[in-house]
Amino acid sequence: MGCECSKLTKCCWSSDYNGSVPEDRNEVNEEKSELDNLPAFREYNIETLRMATSGFSVENIVSEHGEKAPNVVYKGKLENQRRVAVKRFNRSAWPDARQFLEEARAVGQLRNHRLANLLGCCGEGDERLLVAEFMPNDTLAKHLFHWETQPMKWAMRLRVALHLAQALEYCTSKGRALYHDLNAYRIVFDDEGNPRLSCFGLMKNRRDGKSYSTNLAFTPPEYLRTGRVIPESVIYSFGTLLLDLLSGKHIPPSHALDLIRDRNIQMLTDSCLEGQFTNDDGTELVRLASRCLQYEPRERPNSRSLVAALIPLQKDTEVPSHELMGIQDAAAALPLSPLGEACLRMDLTAIHEILEKLGYKDDEGTATELSFQMWTNQKQETLNTKKGDIAFQHKDFIAATELYSQFINVGNMVSPTVHARRSLSYLMTNLPQEALNDALQAQAISPIWHIASYLQAVALFVLGRENEAQAALKEGSTLENKSTNA
Repeated sequence: MGCECSKLTKCCWSSDYNGSVPEDRNEVNEEKSELDNLPAFREYNIETLRMATSGFSVENIVSEHGEKAPNVVYKGKLENQRRVAVKRFNRSAWPDARQFLEEARAVGQLRNHRLANLLGCCGEGDERLLVAEFMPNDTLAKHLFHWETQPMKWAMRLRVALHLAQALEYCTSKGRALYHDLNAYRIVFDDEGNPRLSCFGLMKNRRDGKSYSTNLAFTPPEYLRTGRVIPESVIYSFGTLLLDLLSGKHIPPSHALDLIRDRNIQMLTDSCLEGQFTNDDGTELVRLASRCLQYEPRERPNSRSLVAALIPLQKDTEVPSHELMGIQDAAAALPLSPLGEACLRMDLTAIHEILEKLGYKDDEGTATELSFQMWTNQKQETLNTKKGDIAFQHKDFIAATELYSQFINVGNMVSPTVHARRSLSYLMTNLPQEALNDALQAQAISPIWHIASYLQAVALFVLGRENEAQAALKEGSTLENKSTNA
């Protein structure tokens, strides 16, 4: 299929271009430091990942279609406070554990600041899970198609295109040119609002061999003919993403190309972008998309050429991504609440007073200690809890620990508040590791409870694990802020 878009200047497609983006030395150093801080790829056991995701809690699902999807992605937190995304495959997806582990290890060797990097996997028994860096600021699909506060700005859309092209170029340079089912859900945004390519698409479902789950209207022509993905197929999918960025909608390529041939570019452009770019800028992006969508794979540009073509189009390069996106700067910490401040200075007395006032309000569906006690007919459990509460109130933390332990060990019901109170009791009696374990258990029961994160922070401060403590403190502050503004 021919098109007018071959008039692009030769320099955009020169294979001599080295593919790097002009960046200042500080930015390069920051990115190198960030990658150096990533742990080496490793295998996890299923219990570690179960704990990290609060028992694969529905509340922790971050993938589209929720728990009904065949492969579900959960957000989680490892014991060292590193946030992760855990993809749990359908049991039939990878019947050969060895093949799964080999593929995961190969992808896990990649390390780049344009990727949401793969940190590990689990192939224990019938389980097949991948563990990657967690990206907290949603997907491109959310920001383009389902935005709530502001549509994505033109400068940010161009940045997404460039970062994605750079990610593909890096993968190609490392022998991983195939990316399966590239679409707007595969691009995720990190703490600073920078777009990254999910590493999950570098692996495919080996049982059915399917590489495209999207509507057939969006799949590369050669895939429809042969059922095989080739590197040029990824470029075709990149072209569909350029159309998404231009239009703010998921337009079938055939329809978009009809509009382009009829020179009806305005119909293709997102009305929210009015006044943000010149006709020349829009035309260049349309030309690039058209080249990517050529029917013959050999007529499509390669990833290096995409990077070269996109660099001159960038706008507002000095503006941080989080500003363009209108999201909270990860580096700008939220002001701490009185509880957060108490945790930061490890003021256990102040924390005790706050927990006392809170009572059992945050336990599931309860408003008072009395209603909490009515959950069960197990009188001994209730008695132990009540006695524990009296001891806790009177600061007899050894007795409180013992009585709460009796309640927990019976195991007929669970209470995050009891674990939180025992955690503080352990801290008061100089048992920080036991306190940390209880705080983690409280979070496993109630994944979005800020007090569990705060208590983890205090225990980690006492244990001398400063960086992890700061991460837990920040998480507690974020969760508290969300619950206050809900």
